[in-house]
Amino acid sequence: MDNDFAITASSLYGTRSEEMFQGITSFIRRTYTRDLTGVDVAVMGVPFDTATTNRPGARFGPRAIREASAQLCWARPYGWGFDPFKTLAVVDYGDCPFDLVKPAEVPAEIEAHARTVVESGTTLLTLGGDHFVSYPVLKAHHGVHGPVALVHFDAHSDTWPSEPGDIEHGTMFYHAARDGIVVPEHSIQLGIRTHNSDRRGFEWVEGPDLQLRSADSIADQIRARVGDLPVYMTFDVDCLDPAYAPGTGTPVIGGPSTAQVLAILRALKGINVIGMDVVEVSPAYDHAEVTALAAATIAQQMLCLLAWYRGARPDGEG
Repeated sequence: MDNDFAITASSLYGTRSEEMFQGITSFIRRTYTRDLTGVDVAVMGVPFDTATTNRPGARFGPRAIREASAQLCWARPYGWGFDPFKTLAVVDYGDCPFDLVKPAEVPAEIEAHARTVVESGTTLLTLGGDHFVSYPVLKAHHGVHGPVALVHFDAHSDTWPSEPGDIEHGTMFYHAARDGIVVPEHSIQLGIRTHNSDRRGFEWVEGPDLQLRSADSIADQIRARVGDLPVYMTFDVDCLDPAYAPGTGTPVIGGPSTAQVLAILRALKGINVIGMDVVEVSPAYDHAEVTALAAATIAQQMLCLLAWYRGARPDGEG
């Protein structure tokens, strides 16, 4: 019997069952490689957290998410009826390298590393890191896809004004909207429950609404908002109530449960996601890996959305 499938697997496709407590901790045991030949999705960690304004520690997020994802590698995701890895060739691309002692240079280093993946025609799934990492990654996507619609799950809008060049995790989408990277009139922010009097043109589904409404109605609102634009999906784990995601830097009570969020993601079948990230896992504040596991599962659900868009269907369906 073989193991360490992250380095021994002979194919990029399919799910291989391996003990959860052993082996190399790539994301869901996918092959570790920088070779993008034949790859549909590359999973990239960005262990950066110096843009954090409250509790630091999200630099350890990519490692924690990978470790927790070992619990997901033994069976296909619940609720979808198919194995996304039969449709998608997914690899773990490792972490983005950057020089932490030269913080002003880090955004360009992240953007360049992400652009290598996106320009190859490979879809990028990014694991943060604090939420600032979405900005240089979005810039890389804009260089290939042009302006995109943003579907943003978060307790915070992250649209507070700041000066060009600022590196701060509450301002990325202010800059992205100002720079024409995202299209606010086709973008939506979900789970917001902190005050910001200027929405910068983004539509909101606030935290209480997210909990009271059905997943299907929210999914319909998202589809109507994004229209035919390519979609970049970003998920800050503080969108979840701290009861479900305590391991994050800026927790805000009153958020949705993991079950509610998973239902919304499953209801979004058919959306054209061209890039995605899950950010702000800070394992020092986590308990029993519940935040890391939530983040890993949400990332897995994003892969299911992409697999559905590319033709995967439940067993027995065309």
